[in-house]
Amino acid sequence: MEPYRIKVVEPIPVTTRQQREAALKRVNYNLFDLRADEVTIDLLTDSGTGALSAAQLAAGMAGDESYSGSRSFYRFQETVTELTGYAHVLPAHQGRAAERVLFSTLLERGNLVLSNTHFDTTRANVELTGAEARDLPCPEARNLDSAEPFKGNIDLDALAATLAGPDGSRVAVVVMTITNNGGGGQPVSMENLKRASALCRQHGVPFFLDAARFAENAWLVTRHEEGYRDRTPRQVAEEAFRLTDGCVMSAKKDGIVHIGGFIGLSDPELAQKCELLLIATEGFATYGGLAGRDLDMMAQGLTEVTEPSYLAERAEIASHLAHRVRAAGVDIVEPPGMHALYLNAGRLLPHIPAHHYPGHALACQLYLEGGIRSAELGSLYLGEEDEHGNPVKSAPYELVRLALPRRVYTRSHYDHVGETLAKIAKNTDQVYGFRITDQSPILRHFRATLEPVPNRS
Repeated sequence: MEPYRIKVVEPIPVTTRQQREAALKRVNYNLFDLRADEVTIDLLTDSGTGALSAAQLAAGMAGDESYSGSRSFYRFQETVTELTGYAHVLPAHQGRAAERVLFSTLLERGNLVLSNTHFDTTRANVELTGAEARDLPCPEARNLDSAEPFKGNIDLDALAATLAGPDGSRVAVVVMTITNNGGGGQPVSMENLKRASALCRQHGVPFFLDAARFAENAWLVTRHEEGYRDRTPRQVAEEAFRLTDGCVMSAKKDGIVHIGGFIGLSDPELAQKCELLLIATEGFATYGGLAGRDLDMMAQGLTEVTEPSYLAERAEIASHLAHRVRAAGVDIVEPPGMHALYLNAGRLLPHIPAHHYPGHALACQLYLEGGIRSAELGSLYLGEEDEHGNPVKSAPYELVRLALPRRVYTRSHYDHVGETLAKIAKNTDQVYGFRITDQSPILRHFRATLEPVPNRS
């Protein structure tokens, strides 16, 4: 059962199919542009959408709003330092701000950044510096159906070969994303982290974490990795951070707050350079674009997130939804993680070609049938077409992410998701593809406009 009781409730919108049809047409079939009051179950993201605890709200009320040197900053700094071991902690308003400050300081044009999988904003912030973002997912990640527990790992052989090969001198940093969001929400093992850390040290390359979901990764390690079953999630997390030279974190995930993030660093020279850019673009080093109350709530959330009871319930919610989705006849990336489930839209909708975006088609149908908002992670996100709409590059898989906000929805809400998917799975011939009518040069999935492509009879 949930390890909490509900103190405050908020009504959710319930719309008609006709209203949803009109809404989709109005926003040119881009779900990001829907108004929140047009969405019944919002699984677009788990970023900043969680419910605060009573203790977090109480901490926020005590926030110190001094411009410099607030009590709130020092509480936050102490909490992060105890967790991570990093000597230098710089707050930022969210993860992508932390990425921009770090990469703008660390990278130069022509550099190479290696990762198990870069997520969208991470890749964009790397590429905006003129550097190359290269993914090295482990071979096990290619089998979406296998029950391998650590499909988020980096390919150690590929990492070693790259560091020792002709591109080795270009590698400026290795970033491990835990859990591997772009790779289906799969966890990274401690053994993989240790070996990657050793390779980076051998070649003198900084090793960083994208630590947005560090606690969920730690929980899955305690469930599945030999040698860690008797450890607490907090102990695993502390060990993971200490294998690295630093991290960037969006605390909107495993900080369980609505806004906030940070950069953690061991290198004092790099920290000083990042701090100067932070002050110029985000805010003074003791607030980084955040209110004091945000810093206090973030500190409290980073404490709560490693509680075993909280993490066990989060895993159970994901397992419950996975069961309902499978029962509906829809395949997911196995095994289910914790922050999201990834639907295999390409397999469900084989009649829709990749350049007509089956993942986006399924996401739109979920909204149309049940008022459920989700996110495509397929060829709309990763693909490329020429000026005539012909595919140049397609995503390796056509997925839809159902992200699970923290402490927000109950099992009956997720039952509604399963029932909606069952309805869609029985009538897949009614689901149509899309074409892009306008797009931006980077992160196109956020702002693209689309139109339906009728199915051929």
